[in-house]
Amino acid sequence: MLAWMNDLRRTSPATARNRDPILAVLHPRLPAQGLVLEIAAGAGEHAAHNAAALPYLQWQPTDPDPAALVSIAAWRAHAALPNLLPPLQLDAAANTWPLAKADAILNINMLHISPWAAAEGLMRGAARLLPPGANLFLYGPYIEHGIPTAPSNLAFDHSLKSRNPAWGIRHLDDVSALAAQHGLTLAERIAMPANNLVLMFRKG
Repeated sequence: MLAWMNDLRRTSPATARNRDPILAVLHPRLPAQGLVLEIAAGAGEHAAHNAAALPYLQWQPTDPDPAALVSIAAWRAHAALPNLLPPLQLDAAANTWPLAKADAILNINMLHISPWAAAEGLMRGAARLLPPGANLFLYGPYIEHGIPTAPSNLAFDHSLKSRNPAWGIRHLDDVSALAAQHGLTLAERIAMPANNLVLMFRKG
């Protein structure tokens, strides 16, 4: 559960656990320069952490939720990093986004807590903004054909669907097929702690 701090920064125990493993995957796979667009940046903790560790990249956090944007702005003010840009309001499902290009895109823990339309919009947007050879990174739990799903993920999936029938852990094959429709190919599948994955899709 998120807890509000007096300075409007939100924090999450899950972020404290996963931010370093995610950064370790991103570090060697992100470009040497350019702009990283973070979709559904939530509280903004990842944005501040990654921008501090990767000073040669411009980091653009976004989120559709006004309350999240307040927290992201508070983290940005606290971090005082020149490469961490002011947050933008962005709905992944929308046909238009408030920027025209990015050198990489990161999305953490969104697909399972949003309708499928958000995944469709994410792939459309990535195809539109990324140059050839650039990467889209997705982090979260997935159901994989032929691989037993962890009991904790099955319970999580049931909980999500009980809260909103449009939510739920996505099937990796479905996400990969959707990406392929937009010229994005699954280049790497990286196992992460707590039964999560990083999926790296490359624009052809």
